[in-house]
Amino acid sequence: MNIHKKLLTSIIGLFLINGFVLSQTISGSAHDFSSETWNPRGEICITCHIPHKADNTVTDAPLWNHQVTSATFTAYSSATLDASVGQPSGVSKLCLSCHDGTVAIDNFSGKTNGSTYTSGNDKLGTDLSNDHPVSFTYDASLATTDGDLYDPTSANSGLGGTINDDMLVSGKVECSSCHDVHNGSGVATLLVKSNGGSALCLTCHAK
Repeated sequence: MNIHKKLLTSIIGLFLINGFVLSQTISGSAHDFSSETWNPRGEICITCHIPHKADNTVTDAPLWNHQVTSATFTAYSSATLDASVGQPSGVSKLCLSCHDGTVAIDNFSGKTNGSTYTSGNDKLGTDLSNDHPVSFTYDASLATTDGDLYDPTSANSGLGGTINDDMLVSGKVECSSCHDVHNGSGVATLLVKSNGGSALCLTCHAK
């Protein structure tokens, strides 16, 4: 499922369906900044998205409204890593535009002098050498070369389709492969599904 479909699915969750509001939405989640003093309009979506005057240079997420990081990152590397990992790109770079700690959370709608930054476990920094690699191609070829990965084109994601259908963005592992920024699943730490018994990890890793 691409990022546009994921966004649409989450937006649908904000509306009435059969007379009931779906309980798992961005409202009330860790990404709900509507009550913050630096968000005087009290809107949930505006930190990242805006209906008018969006940043049209960003094509990886619709109607983007947040300052994008320009940091250079230290990527994960390992002698046992078969994937080719470079600088974060696509939707992962957008996630890092808050979580790298170099761009303020309140740098949106053209503001670039914000003063509210991620901290604690939410701050990944620019050294990603101890974090799961992102922005790399995960395909049948990589699965064969590695030997301990499932073929994403055929393996079930547990989310309704294959790993490729539901968890990859343009065939790549991104932050959104494991995390649902809109809290569609309602799982802690905004995971796309529970990692109880390492279920999320074992979706891709054949261990």
